[in-house]
Amino acid sequence: MRPDGRQPHEVRPITVEPDFIRYPEGSVLWRAGDTVVLCNASLADTTAPFLRGSGEGWVTAEYAMLPRATDTRSDREVNKGRPSGRSQEIQRLIGRALRAAVRRDLMGERTLTVDCDVLQADGSTRTSSISGGWTALTIALARMYEQGLLASWPLAEQIAGVAVGLRKGEAIADLDYGEDYDCDVDLNLVFTGTGRLVEVQGTAEGAAFTRAELDAMLEVGWRGAGQVMAAQRAVVAPRLEALGLALP
Repeated sequence: MRPDGRQPHEVRPITVEPDFIRYPEGSVLWRAGDTVVLCNASLADTTAPFLRGSGEGWVTAEYAMLPRATDTRSDREVNKGRPSGRSQEIQRLIGRALRAAVRRDLMGERTLTVDCDVLQADGSTRTSSISGGWTALTIALARMYEQGLLASWPLAEQIAGVAVGLRKGEAIADLDYGEDYDCDVDLNLVFTGTGRLVEVQGTAEGAAFTRAELDAMLEVGWRGAGQVMAAQRAVVAPRLEALGLALP
C-alpha cells in the first residue's frame, strides 16, 4: 500500500481550472495532488526562423519553478542569466511532446509557446507540465479555429505524461516527492491517446532493472495515462464539440 492509499496504477486526484489567466489563447491551472502547474499557451504570428517560407508553424515550451515552489527557496533563474540545465532539459521535453500533438503544416506560419510555471512542486512536475500544457494548447487551437485563423483542425494526438517508478520491487504511477526520492528506478513516459509512446526517459537510481520490471512500469504508466487523459477530455471535449470538432 502506498503512503496515501493509492493503488499502484492510480494517479493523484487531478483538478483542472481552464481560463485561469484571461490573456493567453489557452490557459489552465493543473493540479495533480500537491503539484500545481500554471500552463499558458500564447500565439505569435511568426514561425521559427528555420521554417520561414515553408507555410509550417511551430510549437515550443518554457518551464520554470517559482522560488518557493519547494520547501526551501531557490533563486530565480533569470537572476542567473539563463535557465538551469534541468529547466532547459525539461522544456525541451515538453516542446517535443507537444509538437507530437499537432499537424504543424495546418497551423500556418505561426508559433504557439506553452509556458509551464510550477507554483508548487510535490513530484512529477515535468509530466504534469506536459499534460497541462497539452490541455492549454488544445484550448488555444480551438480559439484560433473559432476566430477563423485555421482552415483545418490541426490537433493530431492527445498527449499525456506520467511519471513512473520502481519502489521496493513494485511499479507505481504518478510519484509524489517522497516516492520519487525513495524509488529505485525513475521513468518518465509520454503517451498518445492510442497508447503509442512519444518519449521514454528512464534511469536506475540504484541497481539495474530487468525487462520484466520495465514492462510492469509501462503497464502502470499506461493505466495512469488513461486517468490523466480522462481529466483532459473533461475540460476540452465540450469546447471542441461546440465548434463541431473532435478529439483525435
